[in-house]
Amino acid sequence: MLGKLFGKKKAPQKSVDTANKTSQSADKKPRQRKPHGKKAAKPQAKAWSVEQFKVPEVEGKTRFHDLGLDERLMHGIADLGFEYCSPIQAGVLPQTLQGHDAIGKAQTGTGKTAAFLITIINDLLNNPITDDRYSGEPRALIIAPTRELVVQIGEDARHLTKHTDLKVATLIGGMDYQKQLSTLKNSLVDIVVASPGRLLDFQSRKDLFLDQVEFLVIDEADRMLDMGFIPQVRRIVRSTPQKENRQTLLFSATFTPEVMSLTEQWTFEPFQLEIEPDHVATDTVDQKVYIVSTSEKYKLLRNIIKQPDAKSVIVFANRRDQTRKLFERLQKAGVRCGMLSGEVAQNKRSSTLKSFKEGKLQVLVATDVAGRGIHVDGITHVVNYTLPEDPEDYVHRIGRTGRAGALGTSISFACEDDAFLLGPLEEMLGAKLSCTQPPEELLT
Repeated sequence: MLGKLFGKKKAPQKSVDTANKTSQSADKKPRQRKPHGKKAAKPQAKAWSVEQFKVPEVEGKTRFHDLGLDERLMHGIADLGFEYCSPIQAGVLPQTLQGHDAIGKAQTGTGKTAAFLITIINDLLNNPITDDRYSGEPRALIIAPTRELVVQIGEDARHLTKHTDLKVATLIGGMDYQKQLSTLKNSLVDIVVASPGRLLDFQSRKDLFLDQVEFLVIDEADRMLDMGFIPQVRRIVRSTPQKENRQTLLFSATFTPEVMSLTEQWTFEPFQLEIEPDHVATDTVDQKVYIVSTSEKYKLLRNIIKQPDAKSVIVFANRRDQTRKLFERLQKAGVRCGMLSGEVAQNKRSSTLKSFKEGKLQVLVATDVAGRGIHVDGITHVVNYTLPEDPEDYVHRIGRTGRAGALGTSISFACEDDAFLLGPLEEMLGAKLSCTQPPEELLT
């Protein structure tokens, strides 16, 4: 679970009496909310100096210890067993820790989540609020396109803030609204991680206010575009302080013209970093492509699952109906499996993912949208039952395995219906994929 977060002392009590100072949002009365006033003017990006942000390196790698992070945050990082930054963290953190906006082109598995969480947590710890605060007014907002990704980011944030008094809340649709509301009402929440739709629900009911947000993170911006969420995100961004008065971090797997247009609107003189697909850590994943007929696919999958080393397997399909039929067929065959797709209720998706993480399920059948939030260490195999139509999804899929220094296997089935998709995949990866016939024993 935490391998992806990084790629490769009790905190002082708040000066505000939570019981007396938190405002009950249920009454929905207008409130006079004064700005926190702690943020200084944003540094001018044009005055940047390479030497100013140069970070000491040890053996060619940047250590978290050299970044001058708060001791409580360093304690959380050490508990997770990490010492060195991933490339995107080494590139972004020296800039964002100085208060600069950033846009990053990065695939899953590069450690971008930790990059923006460390930036937020370190600043909040170094700049505590001494003025009165109100419930429902977070200092940092992180928006992500899928429920699973929101939950995963929230879990990562809680691990990193374990030795602090910072509070994290996750807001997603399909789960109990009142339970999420109680989290906002009963404590002063510092970091909110949310999906766009549920966030707007809280705003419309006046249970959440974003005018005190100091940090805005938009994760997987390209996926937001694909899923049609940008109008919702625009409404959310307009509710936050002006871009000159907040720090904005935007991450995307691709920098399309549409994404770049959004960065111009939402960020202030940002630092830009690109981690290209061929720099993504896929050297720990053995990538195979089997040329098969459509009628051979299921038999091949069953034999792969039966292999002794296939202890934890994710099978990806492109459509919901393909996912459902495959799940039902495997379940009927006695395979311990679960399904993640948009047609599955959120509470069921959460329990299924939990069972998979705990090893109660051997196989998880998923669509790309649901699969974006699967960050589980120990996944031995990823099987592309159907090749992804978007080449970027291929990297996201295989990034589910080979995590945290472990070795993993990716097996893609290419049949007469989708073999034409191999060309765009190889073009994006910058390398040829080895396409072979499957071993005879896997087809018997």
